[in-house]
Amino acid sequence: MATSIGIAAAKKRTSTYFIKCHDLLQNLKRAKIENRLESRLKHYTKYKLLIIDEIGYLPIDPEDAKLFFQLIDMRYEKRSTILTTNINFKSWDEVFQDPKLANAILDRVLHHATVVSIVGQSYRIKDHFSKEND
Repeated sequence: MATSIGIAAAKKRTSTYFIKCHDLLQNLKRAKIENRLESRLKHYTKYKLLIIDEIGYLPIDPEDAKLFFQLIDMRYEKRSTILTTNINFKSWDEVFQDPKLANAILDRVLHHATVVSIVGQSYRIKDHFSKEND
C-alpha cells in the first residue's frame, strides 16, 4: 500500500523517496562517521513524501534509534512520512531499546497520523498457498 501511495504521489510530481529502515539507518550512521550527518538528514528532509519500510524487522541499536529520532523530528509538521511495520506501537520500546526515545518518536509520528492496520495473512504467503492449491 505504501508503495502504491508513493507511486501515485510521484505521478503527481510530488518529490518522493522510498527506503528500507535498515538502509536508512546505515546511511545515517555512515554520514555521522564521515561528519556529514546534517547534510544527509537534510537530504531525507527535502522530500515531500518519505516512505520508510520495514521498521523493526532488524534490530535497531541505541545509536541508530537516536538518528531515526533526529530525522523524524526534522520532518515533523513539515513533510509527510509513511512508515511500514508489523510491530505493534506498544512494542516500539523494545524495537528502539529506549522507552523515552520510542515515546518521543511515536509522539511525533502519531500526532497527525492516519494509522492503517491490516489484519490477515501476508499477500506474499497467500499467493504462495494459492499457487500450491492450483
